[in-house]
Amino acid sequence: MQGETTTPATVEKQDHMRRRVLFKHAAHPHQPRNVNLVHEAELAAAGFNTRLAVGLTGRVGTMWTAYSFAVLAIIGLFAILGLLSPLVVALVGWVSQTFIQLVLLPIIMVGQNVLGRKAELQADEQFNTTIKTYHDIEQVMAHLEAQDAELLKQSHMIIHLLQAAGIPPEQVDALQTNGTGNITAVNNVAAANLETPK
Repeated sequence: MQGETTTPATVEKQDHMRRRVLFKHAAHPHQPRNVNLVHEAELAAAGFNTRLAVGLTGRVGTMWTAYSFAVLAIIGLFAILGLLSPLVVALVGWVSQTFIQLVLLPIIMVGQNVLGRKAELQADEQFNTTIKTYHDIEQVMAHLEAQDAELLKQSHMIIHLLQAAGIPPEQVDALQTNGTGNITAVNNVAAANLETPK
């Protein structure tokens, strides 16, 4: 025995045999991520068309664009009333009915889809985080149940050991109900019972 060397693996095996693992935690595979960084990376990797659509969507969604469309509508009104030339009527009609509706609206829709991707990423991340939280709560509850079962088992073992030492259950119950149910009182009773001849 004196010539034996202990390796770290042997010590770890002995430690594992001495202590019994009550519960093995199963980790949830989801790792939280910053969706702002993910969305920025997607925008940086996007092509020219995507960047143009996002840029135009951002600019069209301003009050200055609303003011410019209002000016265009007033010019169209003056042209219809005959205050401006018929060429202006045709030009205003083409810009408002053809260019804005056929060209600008699809670009805005593409830009909104790209910008809406961030909300999708956030919703997906929130869902995965919620599922991970539920999983962790279930793991904690299972761990607590394993601890409760172990505590109950050890309580039964202590009661059996006390009974084997000659301490009747009534005496243990009396120690607990009198408020003196501490280790010293139990040791004193056990020592007195062991000293008395049987």
